[in-house]
Amino acid sequence: MTPPHWIHLDGVVNMRDVGGLPTTDGDTIATGRLLRSDNLQDLTEADMRHLVDVVGLTDVVDLRSNVEVHIEGPAPLQVRGLANHHRHSLLRDDDHDISAEEALVVPWSKKSRHAQQPQPRRDDDHWASHYLGYLADRPDSVLGALEVVARAEGATVVHCAAGKDRTGTVVGLALSVAGVADEDVVADYVATGERIERVVERLRARPAYGEALEDQPMEHHRPRPETMARILTVLAERHGGAAGWLQQQGWSDEQVEQLRKRLRA
Repeated sequence: MTPPHWIHLDGVVNMRDVGGLPTTDGDTIATGRLLRSDNLQDLTEADMRHLVDVVGLTDVVDLRSNVEVHIEGPAPLQVRGLANHHRHSLLRDDDHDISAEEALVVPWSKKSRHAQQPQPRRDDDHWASHYLGYLADRPDSVLGALEVVARAEGATVVHCAAGKDRTGTVVGLALSVAGVADEDVVADYVATGERIERVVERLRARPAYGEALEDQPMEHHRPRPETMARILTVLAERHGGAAGWLQQQGWSDEQVEQLRKRLRA
């Protein structure tokens, strides 16, 4: 198994480059193309300079909801004009904007319409049901996020809050399209578990997430291999794989191939 390529910065705890993962035909995923991370709001000036000048970051894919963004404030890399910033929320009914004042009335966990409404069950696995929901409810955002990865001039970082669920779904699809074996896609997803305590501790101190995390046990957040394995199985059985899902959503063969080539060394 390829060990996680952690990127050690002061302002995040769950950032890693997926480069180095092997593909099933003997190639590898290139480094400096696709990063995954938790919330970027605490990036220091030194962190941002390292990402841009050393890692070669050019694009940020932000999967957070409108409410999260309004409560947390503007994205540091975007404010500094150091990277192209792309918003692609994966939450149902989150294609509308709200004011910062409205978002701050109550915490994110209680304000989000997505969190308040009962969600249809897509799978017996709790988290797999959520991930399949992202694909069913916001295919536009999934496609938009992957298009950024495919077209970026430099490295793209995909992030949400913890860098586990929404980020895991998008990155899992990207790696699968690029030819990474299911077991290695699963291993990359599970790697967040090595730092999940630090991830949750950090989010508890952030305004958008603290109250929502107060009474949740740590095991609720720990990634389980069977969850990502189930997503890949569903994609294979229902769509012929991740590439098949993209094509069923409207992507051409050329777009799929562009993403595959972009990620490979």
